[in-house]
Amino acid sequence: MMEDLVLAWELFRDAWLSGVLIGVLLSLVGVIVVARGQIFLGAAIAQASTLGIAVALSLGAWLGLAADSHEGFGAFPSVLAVVFSVLAAVATSRLPGGRRESREAVTGWVFLFSASLSVLLVSFSPHGLEEVHKLLFSSVIAATTIDVVLFLGLAAVTGVAIATLHRRLLLLVVDPVMASAVGVRVGVWDPAISIWLGLCVGLSLETSGLLYTFGCLVLPPLVAKNIVREVWPMFLVAPAVAVAASVVGFLVAHLIDVPHAQVAVALQSAALLGAWCVRWLKGMLAGVTPPTSPPRTSAAP
Repeated sequence: MMEDLVLAWELFRDAWLSGVLIGVLLSLVGVIVVARGQIFLGAAIAQASTLGIAVALSLGAWLGLAADSHEGFGAFPSVLAVVFSVLAAVATSRLPGGRRESREAVTGWVFLFSASLSVLLVSFSPHGLEEVHKLLFSSVIAATTIDVVLFLGLAAVTGVAIATLHRRLLLLVVDPVMASAVGVRVGVWDPAISIWLGLCVGLSLETSGLLYTFGCLVLPPLVAKNIVREVWPMFLVAPAVAVAASVVGFLVAHLIDVPHAQVAVALQSAALLGAWCVRWLKGMLAGVTPPTSPPRTSAAP
């Protein structure tokens, strides 16, 4: 078995490292998403990124630049994927001036608009629909050394920024009204966080697909939320859950010959189910409080 794992490491090293680093990166930014109660936002941004690739494929077909896949158009689809994901993230942020619709309503609109339009745009292309489906369900198996370096840099920058600015960031996430009252420029910080979220999700989607991207964004932070009650420890627990699920999932997937990303997400889901069960049991036990002293009975004189 060890020889098989050594050979697998040589073959899939870049894919496994990229998957682990994507898990760390997305779980860190996902803590902010979960703490704000915007779990659906990740799916909406990922769908917007898919729309960017669909637009690139449609433009390429309209210009006569036929290709068998989005890689045939060079970096153009990847650039549009990131641009559309950033635009979607900014559209759901707290922009100055306010608006009538809630952030949840805008998030739902972004998801539905992107999901429907991306399919419509590529429906006339012989390979477009196949490419969109590939993005939705692809694994990290095609990752390269460039991806490893890219996500290592993104994860390092994110971790350093959180460690350096954690006080201001926590106040902004937990109580934006108080943050504004103490001088934090919410109108600047919130779009900046949204842009970074869109950038991370857009780049991750290109490498790992929608399932693994969305799973790593919300599942490890949700597990951390059920283990610890404060936001700051979640930044430590969530990446640990993501790394553990990715490493074990990739090894198990290789041994039983099934898709890597799907096994990792299944393990993250199982971890969340376990955290829910433990929290439920703790609540049940806390609700059954034993009497502090045995009941007294009156005795006849």
